[in-house]
Amino acid sequence: MNATDGDGTSEQLMSGHTGRMLVSISLGWLIVSLGRQTLPPLLPNIIEDLAITPFQAGIGLTLLWAFYALLHYPGGRWGDELTRKTVLVAGIGVLMLGFALLTVATTYPLFLVALSVAGIGTGLYFVPMRAHISSLFVVRRGQAFGVNGALGHAGSALGAVVAIAAVSVTTWQGAFLPVIIGLGLVAVFIHRWSRERYVVSRVEFGLRDTVTRVFTSVRVARLVVAYSLYAFTNQAIIGFLPTFLRTERGFSPALAGTTFASLFVIGIVVGPLSGSLGDRLHHFTVAAGSLGVALAGLVGLLITPNTALVVGGVIVFATGMRAFSPVMQAYVMGIFPEANVGGDFGAFKTIYILVGSLGPSYVGFVAERATYALAFSGLVACLLTSTIILGWIAVQQTR
Repeated sequence: MNATDGDGTSEQLMSGHTGRMLVSISLGWLIVSLGRQTLPPLLPNIIEDLAITPFQAGIGLTLLWAFYALLHYPGGRWGDELTRKTVLVAGIGVLMLGFALLTVATTYPLFLVALSVAGIGTGLYFVPMRAHISSLFVVRRGQAFGVNGALGHAGSALGAVVAIAAVSVTTWQGAFLPVIIGLGLVAVFIHRWSRERYVVSRVEFGLRDTVTRVFTSVRVARLVVAYSLYAFTNQAIIGFLPTFLRTERGFSPALAGTTFASLFVIGIVVGPLSGSLGDRLHHFTVAAGSLGVALAGLVGLLITPNTALVVGGVIVFATGMRAFSPVMQAYVMGIFPEANVGGDFGAFKTIYILVGSLGPSYVGFVAERATYALAFSGLVACLLTSTIILGWIAVQQTR
């Protein structure tokens, strides 16, 4: 733990050991996010090239997110019991394999396998990354998560740029070559700068104890429901927003890609500000308010066909959604014991990401039978319910 003086002065965000580790593992998250968010702008090309339906494309995205979710708990436990350096580097190796398979995916089954492998690698990487940041930062934890999230959003925004550039000069598969190279560099940085050893041994998962410890709390159960609805909405919108804008709002591919990128560009600014505000006020209160903002943006996005207003709705929606994650995860990390934070948070996140992984399949299913607008309209109820639950908890905590 580096917060030895209790005032956060040893918790450097951009220098020293804490800063090097925060930047290196966050750079890894930037590249992982770039790889994942290159997919949505490419979906129209993928659907045409592989001769698949929107529902089949949605299943592919669901597999990516489902395997990501399923590896959260084992990834967290391995990080707790072995070393986080071990699991982070292993996760990068699996990610490189998954994206390498995407570069040669010319059939639908191989496309599904590639996304599944990439999901496994992402799940192995994420929880040890967040747990390591949590152990490095205490006083400035919200800010550290904000920086980490901002770099992830930067990578996601770059995904749209890479997608547009790739299809203009090569096939959609070529978009993932820079991702593989970048991940290799990050593995070198983590290997060089981490003070931990590599440890390989058998790990007892203790799943029953974790489930009992995490999910028997009424407070945690409510948080899981609210977070699951948020995740379902988030993944549903991210997966098909470019396609929705192109097919139902008449956006050009470039404008749709740019608007999609704004979902994450907003997060570069909002994430750190939200984290800092949560550190000063209360993480949970800021999280509850941010969902209300996101809800307003989603409604605005759906009720107008005007191009400028649609873009405005996306920006408002993105502001609320990107403000939510840093403060909510800082709050959740704080309710788990330090010795088990990786595994406990991994179990918690497994549930809500599994639910969220169904979002793209839901949108693809409804859009194939009706419209993308109708599918997105159903997400209003999800976000509204989540906002009500968190607002009620926030009120209870202030009494």
